[in-house]
Amino acid sequence: MSKRIGVVLSGCGFLDGAEIHESVITLLAIDRLGVRAVCMAPNIDQMHVIDHRSGQETSERRNVLRESARIARGEIQDIKDVGSVDLDALILPGGYGAAKNLCDFAIKGEHCHVQPEVARLMREMLKAKKPIGVICIAPAVMAKMAQEERLPIELTIGNDAKVASALKNMGIAHQDTPVDRIVVDKKHKIVSTPAYMLARRISEAAAGIEKLVSAVVEMA
Repeated sequence: MSKRIGVVLSGCGFLDGAEIHESVITLLAIDRLGVRAVCMAPNIDQMHVIDHRSGQETSERRNVLRESARIARGEIQDIKDVGSVDLDALILPGGYGAAKNLCDFAIKGEHCHVQPEVARLMREMLKAKKPIGVICIAPAVMAKMAQEERLPIELTIGNDAKVASALKNMGIAHQDTPVDRIVVDKKHKIVSTPAYMLARRISEAAAGIEKLVSAVVEMA
């Protein structure tokens, strides 16, 4: 049976949801390895909605699950219906949605909270010792879960000093890393890469993401 790699999306669009390039590169890399992607998202309202052309906040309200379905071409599950028994590994693409909808790191920093169903699934994966990959700003979600589970994990968000400091304050060993590299915490099976925390073009983001997906699938 093909391995099943869960992909947690956080909306559609990097300013208020999942980063589309990172999400699509992740899905493509999974498919090229001959394994199955299982897309999911929490069924909640977005923190807010941004006009991606102007960069300004709007008065709209959008649902994270419905917006994520745009990236997944409709093949997506409510994360509450997914458990660690259904997956061999889990990957969280970045985009501000990871720090706004999957958790509130964008507002509260190191004092953030993870969305309950996202936290529940990640906790299950950690306890089952199944690999988790985190991309771009998504390591902030992983850092909070590791703090709550008292796991001294190692990861990267690139070289952003402010974000790295917040992660270190959560007990994380942060490693400054170039855009095309990954950090692998072999003991806890956590893989991270900077992607658009550092990338200036899509090919740079893809270089690290493809390595991350390969490492996650190999450990699964």
